Amino acid sequence: MKNKERARSLRQNATDAEKLLWRHLRNRQLSGFKFRRQMPVEPYIVDFACLEAKLIIELDGGQHAEQQTYDQNRSRVLGSRGYRVLRFWNNEMLRDMDAVLERIRMVLLDAPHPGPLPEGEGDKARGPVPEGEGENGGGGTWS
Repeated sequence: MKNKERARSLRQNATDAEKLLWRHLRNRQLSGFKFRRQMPVEPYIVDFACLEAKLIIELDGGQHAEQQTYDQNRSRVLGSRGYRVLRFWNNEMLRDMDAVLERIRMVLLDAPHPGPLPEGEGDKARGPVPEGEGENGGGGTWS
């Protein structure tokens, strides 16, 4: 399946957390920035992207160590292309949407990053797994 078709399928099968965040991002509701959801950014499909701010938002469910390593590599590749990557746990989205939106707003209103993130940025270690999330995973927000 091509990335464009896969992105369409992912939009049609969004998680509850993705649906909730999309309600707040769509139609330039967050500080006037335009977001796209399940957007191909080769070779990946990212959950949400704001092209004008070069910001990608990824939502993570419960995951194991291998997924964490994949996500860190993915964030590093996207960062090398000039994107800032924010990662949130699904349950963060469902538990404290106001804090998540404020974090996104702060990053959007920050001066645009002139190039790839400095070494180590965009793949910081996550904190402990929130209760009821995944196996051997981490938690928190990456930026």
